[in-house]
Amino acid sequence: MMQPSHKDFWFVPLGGCGEIGMNLNLYGHAGRWLIVDCGVTFEKYPEASRTGNRVEMPDPTFISNRAESLEALIATHAHEDHIGAIAHLWEQFRCPIYTTPFTRNVVLRKLRDKGLNAPIITVLEGEEISLGPFRVKWLPITHSTPETNALLITTAVGNVLHTADWKLDSAPIAGQAINPQLYRSLGQTGIDVVVCDSTNATVAGHSVSESELFNGLNKIIGESTQRVVVGCFSSNVARMQTLGNVSRVSGRYLGLLGRSIQRMVSSARAAGYLRENFNLVDNFDLAYLQPDEVLLVATGSQGEPGAALHRLAADSHPDVNLSAGDH
Repeated sequence: MMQPSHKDFWFVPLGGCGEIGMNLNLYGHAGRWLIVDCGVTFEKYPEASRTGNRVEMPDPTFISNRAESLEALIATHAHEDHIGAIAHLWEQFRCPIYTTPFTRNVVLRKLRDKGLNAPIITVLEGEEISLGPFRVKWLPITHSTPETNALLITTAVGNVLHTADWKLDSAPIAGQAINPQLYRSLGQTGIDVVVCDSTNATVAGHSVSESELFNGLNKIIGESTQRVVVGCFSSNVARMQTLGNVSRVSGRYLGLLGRSIQRMVSSARAAGYLRENFNLVDNFDLAYLQPDEVLLVATGSQGEPGAALHRLAADSHPDVNLSAGDH
């Protein structure tokens, strides 16, 4: 069986390399392995408009055949393309899962839904631990979900910086701001390889900071005399906090539409996020409020069939019916 020797340091991507989604990366050294992330992708096919996109996962055969050599599975952050397959494939790995508190909450619920009692070890940002022949340090890096971390993976024969997804943001609203000096200093430690994992990283330009969105959103929502519905990725906790701040200033009641966004808010609050300016109204009470009192955050910003925005457009949502003039 092909295994890395004590002279080797292997990177074996089983998914997510050169494509968007279903990340599953392996690092091998001295006969032992680490998994970094285990996600899904959503594949479009002819019936997708009616039944939804098909969920696809990486083929784990290579590492499941070597499961006895696995040290751990590390989840870098709580996006589906990085954690969505864990609950489906963990029984083939049966190794400890290491991740930060927010991501732990999200993964734990997925595992419990599957009836799995996988061991999850909580790691704090900046922490450094030994996993067999690997030394791993969690390095906070900003992204569109809290507690995203790059990994500095050190072995006796080489060092790798695995960036995870990232967005350079000096004021991310939720979680730590990017610390440029931290990453500049890594160059002095002798990094041999950077495995960079971020959509559009090779495209010129930059995204605006999350902190810059409040004024524009507040202006648009404040000018509306009807209901306002904002589409949002459920994992974008910072955007939800921004909308919570807007609801407080504009005097609107804040409601959530979509099971995934409600679950994500629960996970975020358990990790210490969304504690201020985020007072939610029960969905059963939405129908009793005046339109200009309501600000809704809904799943389905990519047009997914069955998501809250899709159901609102089809006038089939159980809690809310939109009217002419709603935004």
